Amino acid sequence: MRKYVTIIIGIILVAASAYIAKDLSNRKKDKQPANEKVAPTVFIETVHNTSIPVQVIESGRLQAKNKIEIFAEVQGVMEVSKKDFKPGTKYGKGENIVSIRNADYAANLQAQKSNFQNLISSIMPDLRLDYPEAFKQWDEYLRNFDMNKPIGKLPEPINDKEKYFLTGNNIYTSYYNTKNMEIVLAKYHLKAPFSGILTDALVTPGTLVRPGQKLGEFIDPSVYELEVAVNKSVLSSLKIGEQVKVRDTENHSNQWNGKVVRINGKVDRTTQTVKIYIELKGTELKDGMYLEAVIDGKPIDSSMEIARSLLIDESKVYIVQDSSLQLVDVDPVFFNQKTVVVKGLSDGQQLISRIVAGAYSGMAVKIFKGEK
Repeated sequence: MRKYVTIIIGIILVAASAYIAKDLSNRKKDKQPANEKVAPTVFIETVHNTSIPVQVIESGRLQAKNKIEIFAEVQGVMEVSKKDFKPGTKYGKGENIVSIRNADYAANLQAQKSNFQNLISSIMPDLRLDYPEAFKQWDEYLRNFDMNKPIGKLPEPINDKEKYFLTGNNIYTSYYNTKNMEIVLAKYHLKAPFSGILTDALVTPGTLVRPGQKLGEFIDPSVYELEVAVNKSVLSSLKIGEQVKVRDTENHSNQWNGKVVRINGKVDRTTQTVKIYIELKGTELKDGMYLEAVIDGKPIDSSMEIARSLLIDESKVYIVQDSSLQLVDVDPVFFNQKTVVVKGLSDGQQLISRIVAGAYSGMAVKIFKGEK
C-alpha cells in the first residue's frame, strides 16, 4: 500500500512542477516590452541668409626687413675691435663691425701707388714737349698725389692722340690695378650698412678668416616684415598700403598695427594661397617670432556660417523636412578654423545644428522643443 501512495505522490509533484514552470515562462513573455523604434531627437537651427563678414586669421614668422649675412671676401686673422663681436652688440651706421689684419696687403698697395706715381712722373717730359696743352692738368694731378689717400680720378684726355699716348705707357692699366687694390683693402674692414644689432656671431678675434666664410648676421631691429599665406579668394579685398591687425599667437592682447607692403604675384599650386608681406614696427617685436595677422575681407552676401563638422563630403548638410532628415547640397565659399560660410540654403529651412549619430537621408527624427 505504501508503494502505491509513494508513486501517486511522485506523480502529483512532477505534474505540479511542470505547471509552475509553464506559468513562470508565460509571465516572463508577458513582461517583455514590444520592440518599438524610437525616433532620435535632433537640434535644429532655422536658416537665415545674410551678409557674413569675412575675417582671415593666418600666422607667420616675423623677420627683420633689413637683414644681412656677414661674409668674408678676403683672408686674414680677425683683430680685436672696440666692441665685442657677439650677439646682442649694437652698431651705428658706418661703424666698424669686423676688422681683418691687413698689414701685408696695405704695404703691397703702397708699393703699387709708388709705381703708379713714378710712371706718371716718367711721361711728364714727353707731355711738356708733345702735348703742352695737357701738361698743366697732369702736373697738377701729380702735385696732389697723396700716398696716404685713395688715388684721384685721372684727367680727361684732350684728344685721341693724348689718349693713345697714355694707353701706350700703361697709365690706365696701372691706375685701375691700383684702384682695384684699394677696393680689396676696404674689404678688410666690414662696416655696418645701417644702425642695427648683431644677432649671430660665428667667429672670435684671433680666428683665421677665409674668403666666403660666414662671420655672422646683422639686422635692423626697428622695422620687421610678417610673411603670411592667404587664400586666393581673399586677394580681391587686399591692396598695398592696407592696414592689418597683427597679434601674438599666445597672448591676443599684444597687438600691433601693420600694413601690406607687398603681394606676391604667384599662387601656390598645392595650397592655392598667395603670400603677402606685412610691415610692422614695435619695441616688443623680435626676429623669429610667430604672429597672427587678422585680415578683414569683403562680406559674403546671401550666406550662412555653420560649424565645419556639419559638412558631409565637404559639400552637403542635413536638414529636417517632414520629420525626417534630408541631405541637401551647399556651396562652401569660405573656411575658417572651426566654421565655414556656405551658400545654397533657403531661408526658413531647418538645419541640423548638431551631429546626429548614424544619420542617413530619410531617417525619422523628432525636433528638440526646449532650449539648447
